[in-house]
Amino acid sequence: GSCILSFDINEVTATSRHYVDRLFDPDPQKVLQGVIDMKNAVIGNNKQKANLIVLGAVPRLLYLLQQSSSGLDLRTECAVVLGSLAMGTENNIKSLVDCHIIPALLQGLLSPELIFIEACLRCLRTVFISPVTPVQLLYTDPTVIPHLMSLLSSSQKTQEYITQIFSHCCKTSDHQTVLFNHSAVQHIAPLLISPSYKVRMQALKCFSVLAYENTQVSMTLVNVLVDGEPLSQVFVRMMQRDQPVEMQLTAAKCLTFMCRAGAIQTEESCIVLKTLPCLVRMCSKDHLLEERVDGAETLAYLIEPDVELQRIASTTDHLVAMLADYFKYPSSVSAITDIKRLDHDLKHAHELRQAAFKLYASLGSNDEDIRKKPILESGVIELLCSLTQSDSPALRINGIWALMNMAFQADQKVKVEIVGCLGTEQLFRLLSDPDNSVLMKTLGLLRNLLSTRPHIDQIMSSHGKQIMQAVTLILEAEQSIEVKEQTLCILANIADGNTAKDLIMTNDDMLQKIKYYMSHSSVKLQLAATFCISNLIWNEEDGSQERQDKLRELGFVDVLHKLSQASDPNLSDRAKTAMQQYLA
Repeated sequence: GSCILSFDINEVTATSRHYVDRLFDPDPQKVLQGVIDMKNAVIGNNKQKANLIVLGAVPRLLYLLQQSSSGLDLRTECAVVLGSLAMGTENNIKSLVDCHIIPALLQGLLSPELIFIEACLRCLRTVFISPVTPVQLLYTDPTVIPHLMSLLSSSQKTQEYITQIFSHCCKTSDHQTVLFNHSAVQHIAPLLISPSYKVRMQALKCFSVLAYENTQVSMTLVNVLVDGEPLSQVFVRMMQRDQPVEMQLTAAKCLTFMCRAGAIQTEESCIVLKTLPCLVRMCSKDHLLEERVDGAETLAYLIEPDVELQRIASTTDHLVAMLADYFKYPSSVSAITDIKRLDHDLKHAHELRQAAFKLYASLGSNDEDIRKKPILESGVIELLCSLTQSDSPALRINGIWALMNMAFQADQKVKVEIVGCLGTEQLFRLLSDPDNSVLMKTLGLLRNLLSTRPHIDQIMSSHGKQIMQAVTLILEAEQSIEVKEQTLCILANIADGNTAKDLIMTNDDMLQKIKYYMSHSSVKLQLAATFCISNLIWNEEDGSQERQDKLRELGFVDVLHKLSQASDPNLSDRAKTAMQQYLA
């Protein structure tokens, strides 16, 4: 590939050209001085970096870097400048990779000079941590990984850069296997007690990416000793509150991944007493947004398959209340003084909600009792109700869908709490939601809330007027057959209540609508409307005689008679069953 970027040629300044020209000076001392001056010119100057790349500085620097005649100082300075160019934009990195910087730097690692090796590694690290660099390039030459392992003992810098390269380039199970087969575990474990925080941190990150969904690695880690101490205990120490959050979180990930891979039992104290509480802590308000997202997602992953951990998590540290908070984010703009942070947080707020949703789903995934518990219920209902107010349709659907499931065959207390918490205003908003699936799920929720007589009567006695209004609006609006069918089913449920019936019987407009739908062109709607009438005229119930008389006066018997001869067998059966109530 070529190293040229398309740039307006006027931007390429004469000074940049002068820097590149000096790289071709016949006097090696002048070349060295030119590279040093170039290094000072590009620090923190992205435009200058881009100019030098356009003018072809990279191939020349790589050539000088690879010439043994260049001398140690010059080769090292070339590696430093290339590292600086790599710190620029993603386009810069692309140009460097296209100029085959990676094989050149990997070749440089064979030098006997540590200072040059460190400069090459630092540049490689910068190139590899960029998302635009194909990580596969680390694995092309099979001699590279073992050579990197052998360099780990050279210095703290080589340890920091190499472990950082590994943790960024371990993306697949194949990568994990290659690193594992070259004894990555044995080479990296001692670095966890390095005097350098950066080395400890990068080594820890390596273990988290090596162990993720990998039984072979995880099972090996359990038996590793670091200076006589089991590795899992080293991770536990790294989760202590006095450690930086990044370290606590990554150590918790390592233990989580080992646990999910079956290497540590869920009931072991390092999980129950250490990892779980650490992750719950990460969900609290005092942490940065990314930390909270990371914490919630890791916690969701940890507890997903295990009921006991879900129980413990649901009672730990007001976790559910903390989650409810995720959906109100950012809570009060006035409290946030730093506008930059606010802007950044707004961009990530939806990630936070997704993470909380995953975690909520994990909390209740296996156990009816947990879902029914007061502690979880109150927090979660509030949380799901706030989800339904989200700007994201996906989250609104998630929230309303979860409420619909929660209301299914739930006890009265839960139903009353859902209605109270959601509020009729929000219910109306959801019933006029532009997203059809939100509307359908909301109708499903209403239908589940209005099932079993005592519940129907109780909810209709407190919210009947508003619910009837909502039903009217939907039946009058331009809506799909599915939506109208669900709505008529809700009406049939209301008609099944003892006291709730009156809300339909005293509403002549609603009765006319039912009559209209009994003669609709859609059999589905005819069936649902006829079902409403059956429930209103059913014999064994108080006041059935008065209801039958009123409905006969309004012409319903004639309609039923006509339907009893319908070509659809279900419809004619249902009409005949209703007619029999009059004859009994």
